[in-house]
Amino acid sequence: MEETHQFFEAQPNNNQPKKTGKGKAIAAFFIVIAFFVGFAVGQNEIRINAGKLEINKGPSRSADYNLLWDALDLLNSKFVDKNHLDQKNLLYGAVKGLIAAAGDPYSVFFDPDESKEFAEELKGSFEGIGAYLGVKDNDLVIIAPIEGSPAARAGLLASDIIVTIDGESTIGIAVDEAASKIKGKAGTTVSLGILHPGSKQVQDITITRDTIKIPSVKFSDKTVGDKKIAVVTMNRFGEDTEGLFQHDVDLILSGGYDGIILDLRNNPGGYLDASVSIASNWIDSGQVVVKEVNYAGAVKDYNASGLSRLKGIKTMVLVNGGSASASEILAGALQDYKVATLIGEKTFGKGSVQELQDLSADTSIKITVAKWHTPLDRSIDKNGLEPDIKIERPAEENTPEKDSQMDKALEMFK
Repeated sequence: MEETHQFFEAQPNNNQPKKTGKGKAIAAFFIVIAFFVGFAVGQNEIRINAGKLEINKGPSRSADYNLLWDALDLLNSKFVDKNHLDQKNLLYGAVKGLIAAAGDPYSVFFDPDESKEFAEELKGSFEGIGAYLGVKDNDLVIIAPIEGSPAARAGLLASDIIVTIDGESTIGIAVDEAASKIKGKAGTTVSLGILHPGSKQVQDITITRDTIKIPSVKFSDKTVGDKKIAVVTMNRFGEDTEGLFQHDVDLILSGGYDGIILDLRNNPGGYLDASVSIASNWIDSGQVVVKEVNYAGAVKDYNASGLSRLKGIKTMVLVNGGSASASEILAGALQDYKVATLIGEKTFGKGSVQELQDLSADTSIKITVAKWHTPLDRSIDKNGLEPDIKIERPAEENTPEKDSQMDKALEMFK
């Protein structure tokens, strides 16, 4: 997976009516009706809602969409190789351009192959270099390399800027376009021009792709004096995360642990419901975990549910510039309710909400529909979260043996 994902899954519409005909006269009548209805819909003057036609004065009145059809007609009538034009590719290209023109790097159109790849990535296994991508200050950046991945072995770090991909500039590139260029079959290579934080020299790094398997949650423990501390490392919020974490909660409660270190460093996010469910282990049922604020300013609260089984157990949360999206939702909620102490570096600031909407012909659109706020109404997007205790971890400490942030968390239990 080359990007952080956090979204709702919309239900696909698999019940499209089939076209039939019972005579030329009836067909002609419906063709005429369909033309006028289609034209009105195309002009955004009406819409169909629950089988009823409604007047709709939308923003498309400010543009003449006949331009799109005129361009298509020109291609199909005068293009020198018009007989070789693939109409599906033209359609997909037009929709990709439409979504890209919105200027949001996290809104993207997926053709059938890309939709399939995206679904596979969310299951935690794919082929590539093993790095999550994002856009920050108009730069394509590494949100986080996956532990043990080709990207991590090659020395890629959180907040690295990707200047080129196989010699091509990344200026203005969308996240998913960059991801598709970087992904590839195991055993093949990709060359990246990397600018490390604080460096002025671009470094060309060639990485051999591999099959990437992402462990969602990892459990270990440490001893501080006579205290036993549970360490739960969360690498992403996937389909299996909630179940694995609840198993770890059972271990913590039955094992007599004196404290918890929740390591969210380089966790790029994932499923919203997983982060809300995990936060519910510290936050009382009914209390707000995160607020969703849409384009109109309407607020939807996502509340904790179930038993707050870890409430009262001293908790430290490790964060850094690779902590994004759903991990920021979890960390922000625990910080707001003062049930945990955040240690490390400022988080990434990816606080926008993507909705995955399935469309016809196995295509889909991932579109930004809202932004996240913490329970105390702090906006996460582009702001990130400031840790309670700021501890920077230099690049030379990027090994398990040297970890000043973990050391500080352990020190808090003395």
